[in-house]
Amino acid sequence: MKALRITRPGGPEVLEVADVPAPEPKRDELLVRVRAAGVNRADTMQRRGHYPPPPGFPEDIPGMEFAGEVAAVGPDVRHHRVGQRVFGLTGGGAQAEFLTIPDVLALPVPDNISDVEAGAIPEAYITAHDALFTQGSLAPGETVLIHAVGSGVGLAAMQIARAIGAKVLGTSRSAAKLARAVELGLDVPIDVSTQLFDDVAMRVTHGRGVDVIIDFIGADYFERNLNALATKGRLVFVSTLSGADVKLSIRVVMQKRLRLSGATLRNRSLEEKVAATRAFAGAILPLIANGAIAVPIDRVLPIAQAAEAHRAIEANENFGKIVLTV
Repeated sequence: MKALRITRPGGPEVLEVADVPAPEPKRDELLVRVRAAGVNRADTMQRRGHYPPPPGFPEDIPGMEFAGEVAAVGPDVRHHRVGQRVFGLTGGGAQAEFLTIPDVLALPVPDNISDVEAGAIPEAYITAHDALFTQGSLAPGETVLIHAVGSGVGLAAMQIARAIGAKVLGTSRSAAKLARAVELGLDVPIDVSTQLFDDVAMRVTHGRGVDVIIDFIGADYFERNLNALATKGRLVFVSTLSGADVKLSIRVVMQKRLRLSGATLRNRSLEEKVAATRAFAGAILPLIANGAIAVPIDRVLPIAQAAEAHRAIEANENFGKIVLTV
């Protein structure tokens, strides 16, 4: 089969499309003919050698989400059939013509969702749903601050939060991305190149602070995140783009009764991934299927142009997901 390979750690130029052996499904697995696969910042980190996949997944074939159709099934498969369109999360290897996936981890693709849309959904929307609700306990009527709101997960979190009746503040260094996010429903845009987000958060909440923060930045925003949170606020870390080491004032955490948690999906157990996938499928997938939530796609590229996708993500050019067709 054809697959996108990381030939060695390095820049986008180390990516190549090559012939590799196709996988074979185990007893409880599906063999999926991949049609589309979203590109994530984690793929760029894996390419540089900084984010290896979990055990059992290929180190040289990136891709954490997929959409396609079932090409073959193992003898113990009960939930899907050959020819059925499916999508979902995987630990790696999705940017290839075929991959294997546990039967229990795949989801049927609704009829009115294209392969490209389906390939852009799993990592962003399952992560966002898990961060907002499982980790952040967001409730209708609360206020959430989402950093890097123009990113794939950021936009997904914004849309989901708005759909359940939360007020959403969002940050970006790009005025253009903020303007587009407002068109999709962002309540309060915050340009962090000219504004202090904690000052804005306190002002628009009349000194109370926000209930939940979804953070992709990490160290550089940590202290101001604590400032921006309300009493009993929840800070959820999804990524650490500016670093992971911080100085924590336990006194602030105690005084405000704050809760800090993380939302990385890739290294969770199969059972945890299944739970996160099913929670998303029950609460959010119907909203995507009926058009209440539209999946923002920045661009669609053939797998041979994956280097362009990596360059765009590393330059923070994209608004929403970049999807590779296979």
